[in-house]
Amino acid sequence: QVQLVESGGGLVQAGGSLRLSCAASGRTVSGYARGWFRQAPGKEREFVAAISWSGANSYLDDSVKGRFTISRDNAKNTVLLQMNSLKPEDTAVYYCAATQRGGYVSHHVNDYNYWGQGTQVTVSS
Repeated sequence: QVQLVESGGGLVQAGGSLRLSCAASGRTVSGYARGWFRQAPGKEREFVAAISWSGANSYLDDSVKGRFTISRDNAKNTVLLQMNSLKPEDTAVYYCAATQRGGYVSHHVNDYNYWGQGTQVTVSS
């Protein structure tokens, strides 16, 4: 079984930065694709970013392109989401996810097998 734990969330002013980290345990996930999703109150969970098992392929939602970066360190079983130029509309609970389909960089919630508990990101105006 795979456990995912997010960290790095918090309160930041608009224009600021945060770096989210997702650590995996229980099984090595170096061969898994990893993703980040977010969910604001009253809204559905939405895709943010994803990265293939090797890191060679990544995919960002249009709403965060140019501001967010996804990366991974397979030696540490960790994936990072660097968030710059944050906006109030980025406020949400951020979830990391993993799928055994390592080369498949997907933006679909249902393609991911494992999920973390989420970390709150709040951007004040």
